[in-house]
Amino acid sequence: MFTDSHCHLSFPELRAQIDEIQLAMAQAQVTRALCICTTLEEFETVHGLALAHANLWSTVGVHPDNEGVQEPSLDDLLTRAARPRVVGIGETGLDYYRLGERSVADMAWQRERYRTHIRAGRQTDLPLVIHTRSASEDTLAILREEGGFEGASDASTDLPRSRGVFHCFTETEHVARAALELDFYISFSGIITFRNAADLRDVVRFVPLERMLIETDSPYLAPVPFRGKTNSPAYVPHVARQIAEIKGITVEAVADATSTNFDRLFARVKDLS
Repeated sequence: MFTDSHCHLSFPELRAQIDEIQLAMAQAQVTRALCICTTLEEFETVHGLALAHANLWSTVGVHPDNEGVQEPSLDDLLTRAARPRVVGIGETGLDYYRLGERSVADMAWQRERYRTHIRAGRQTDLPLVIHTRSASEDTLAILREEGGFEGASDASTDLPRSRGVFHCFTETEHVARAALELDFYISFSGIITFRNAADLRDVVRFVPLERMLIETDSPYLAPVPFRGKTNSPAYVPHVARQIAEIKGITVEAVADATSTNFDRLFARVKDLS
């Protein structure tokens, strides 16, 4: 019924409880989850979960915030993307939230890493899982430059255009509109249940249901009434219920639509089932 489109079950606090998590997911009618890779070093663990559990899938990528880790080459991503049950590229994107004493110019390494992921997504025709925080203008600009869209320098190549999802969306309606214009999906997390998230709930109201996914981003961002606790894919129905309330529809309609959207975006899930 429900699909958690973004979680980190490879993180130690969740991996050690995978059997309990699977049971809780079944009880909550969460039938599938996508396990997100954040470093090349953890890929084998993430991928191993997907290989071991028929309802789990994997991505390959290096999170923009991760420093001091193996820098992914295009070949690194392409080779791992060819493995069974790998259905997406990422988590990738840009994050300027913790610049500290650095400037945006100092983050050129992050922008180049992002470009590498976009190129891998196009060469494999796999969707990108995009993270953006305090960097939406650059995130969109680089995607337009590299993604093969009309007006881009390489738009005439025979590679497919970039596609994917802006995950754990916390940006404005303006950014959501720009992502939708590129035919990307928008994924919402438990943040939309937080008391101080009224503006984000307005974005939920704006985004069409047919362009929407739901996620937990476990182990982070547990929805109300579990806020402050370790998150789990079993909690993703609470995200769906909040969307249903905002849009004035049934939670079943949200579950059906977001699971259908997941299948449409991550098409390899069906091919590899």
